Amino acid sequence: MARTRERFRRGCGAAVAVLPAPLRRIVAPSLVGFAVVNGFTFAVDLLLLSLLVDGLRLPLWAGVTLAYGTAFALGFVLNRWLNFDPERPVGAQVGRYVGVIAVNYAVIVLGVTHGVTALGAPYQVARLGAGLCEAVFMYGAMRWFVFGSASTRGAARLPRA
Repeated sequence: MARTRERFRRGCGAAVAVLPAPLRRIVAPSLVGFAVVNGFTFAVDLLLLSLLVDGLRLPLWAGVTLAYGTAFALGFVLNRWLNFDPERPVGAQVGRYVGVIAVNYAVIVLGVTHGVTALGAPYQVARLGAGLCEAVFMYGAMRWFVFGSASTRGAARLPRA
């Protein structure tokens, strides 16, 4: 398992290394790792959402809730293992993560998804839009609050270019 994590982290570092110099200074390898992990878990979210709403005929709120919960549990495990620091105590990380996903769920997932569908967009398109908002919020929250050290939580700034 440690070998897989190290390979994943080397791959993220290699992806950053091929970026143009100005981007290399501001894109952290953990951002690349977050994009890979959360791209995968977002695909899981959308697949489950479609199966639950179209296949099982659950109401949209129930489908969004079940798919979201499953994908975010998977995202926590994969990000902790592959992308951030798995050696730190998990208890505080889980507590912070639950708070972050509660805010994310209420404001972005349900709010944006239902708002955009109310405007007439298909729920899949609305969920994609919400996913973009979610990605920005969740990366910052995970890097500097959930998995960050006390010193990085207090200084949640992007590196200067």
